Amino acid sequence: MKSPHRSRAWIIFLLGLLSVVTPFAIDMYLPAFSRVASELGTTTSVIALSLSSYFIGFALGQILYGPLLDRFGRKRPLYVGLALYIVASAGCAMAGSVHALIVLRFVQAIGGCAAQVAALAMVRDFFHAKESARIFSLLFLIIGVSPLLAPTIGSALVSAVGWRWIFAILGAYALVTLALIFALLPEGHTPDASISLKPKPILEVFWFILKEPQFCTYALAGAFSFAGLFAFVSGSPILFMDGYHLSTKAFGLVFAVLVMGFIGGNQVNVFLLKSFSSQQIFFYALLFQVAVGAVLFAGTYAHLFGLPGMMVLFFFFLLSIGLTYPNAAALGMAPFSRDAGSASALLGFLQAGTGSLISTGIGVLGASWIVTLLSSSALAALLILLVGRTRIVEIAEAESVTVAH
Repeated sequence: MKSPHRSRAWIIFLLGLLSVVTPFAIDMYLPAFSRVASELGTTTSVIALSLSSYFIGFALGQILYGPLLDRFGRKRPLYVGLALYIVASAGCAMAGSVHALIVLRFVQAIGGCAAQVAALAMVRDFFHAKESARIFSLLFLIIGVSPLLAPTIGSALVSAVGWRWIFAILGAYALVTLALIFALLPEGHTPDASISLKPKPILEVFWFILKEPQFCTYALAGAFSFAGLFAFVSGSPILFMDGYHLSTKAFGLVFAVLVMGFIGGNQVNVFLLKSFSSQQIFFYALLFQVAVGAVLFAGTYAHLFGLPGMMVLFFFFLLSIGLTYPNAAALGMAPFSRDAGSASALLGFLQAGTGSLISTGIGVLGASWIVTLLSSSALAALLILLVGRTRIVEIAEAESVTVAH
């Protein structure tokens, strides 16, 4: 018989496996953009739409799985989601056209979203409230580290065996994870038949949440600020591999270095919260993001920056998002206790949905719009914050957490 400590270690390990399904699906094939475009007879900007379709599917999945995980328990929806992800991954590996790849990436996201949503929900199932904060931090650290590893693995696969093997590996990873979940993970939540799956009551709860000025202000401002990260992820292969002619291996290294800015900002936030409120950190970090975005925009169109200058600016731009994101989430969630689950799902939907719109804009408008969309999303976030704050009568205090993409 396993000791409680060993059982808990297994649960944390399995939740960690689930947590990186989507980050790996997003980041691992970034170095393959040029190869995929060449083989499918299109441009890297069009290939970026396959990333946008994943973001759209991930956004919709936030809304879909919340009620399903409460109604049917955690494991059954998770089985269905991972099975769908595996089938879609196989389809991506065999895709014969860019249109098929775009559609299959959407399906892959709908399936893969179950893994991350279920993992975060099961932290509450298996661990006490005081301990769950530590487990959340551990999972978010795992999620945050994955962008450092995924492009490196992806570039190695592209160089050695071709881009299609990236999706084969993603499917195999999900298959192994599904088998381990089936065999080793207990059911953490008793199915609740009283949870309604009808659209009307679900939409009524979401509308109630959206009418809260504090949620609307900080969720939307945070979503547009966070969209800068989506723009970077979607546009970086085009910018660095096409624009600066980096190899797949060099791109993987540059991407890992720049993502450290986001992770670093996230960790700096922990120390800043000891002396400043989430409101203060969010406002000044957003001002900094707008300023860096303005310099990036002006310098790019005036052709002032080489590769080192661009890397420095992107590093600080992502660092500012590492500060805005957790505080926006905390401030948006603060007014809710009873509907915290629905508020969290809606928050995730707004973040991923806004990011998918920005990344779709890059695919449709082309490489020349990358910096424009990235900079304007930060400015839009600041305008939303300045207008929205006038509608908040009394601010609910935030319990800020460290969060990573």
